[in-house]
Amino acid sequence: MRKILPVLAGALAGILTVSAAQAMQDISIFNYPPVDPSTQQTEPEAAPIPREIVDYDGAYAPGTIIVNTEERRLYFVLPDHQAMKYGVGVGRPGFEWKGVHHVASKREWPDWTPPAEMLKRRPDLPLHMAGGIDNPLGARAMYVSGTLYRIHGSNEPDTIGQAVSSGCIRMTNEDVEDLYDRVKVGAEVVVE
Repeated sequence: MRKILPVLAGALAGILTVSAAQAMQDISIFNYPPVDPSTQQTEPEAAPIPREIVDYDGAYAPGTIIVNTEERRLYFVLPDHQAMKYGVGVGRPGFEWKGVHHVASKREWPDWTPPAEMLKRRPDLPLHMAGGIDNPLGARAMYVSGTLYRIHGSNEPDTIGQAVSSGCIRMTNEDVEDLYDRVKVGAEVVVE
């Protein structure tokens, strides 16, 4: 018992200085009886929502972005009565919005500075984060004029198809790169 106490004390001290995920890994070494990973339940991975070309007979001109928040899909209008359809994540309850704006600017691997409103709700967020794979804005961002919102990639691709954002329109990095290459600054953005 005397040999075990220093080991436990050291492990507990280590838990206090590491992330919650690392702490859970550290704690798992104390599971008894040993856990067989093959018997553990895991949540199924979210199936990606494939982008596809669909027929379009609406009134918007080619080059327009239409976000159907209820359907959680984004349509980029193409010539010849077609549109590219993408799966998106949208604003969670209380953060939904609608309107007609335009793409004010575009950025590759954008930096992220959370707006003051978000920092007030989430003081644990960084004041600024350089662009990169861990950045919540993902690989590309298109800034929506007159708003704090963006159409952007995500470091959480499993949230695509859900209403979980603070109002931004999230896409997988692969899809946002495809859309980014198609969209011009000034393109109309319709969120309905």
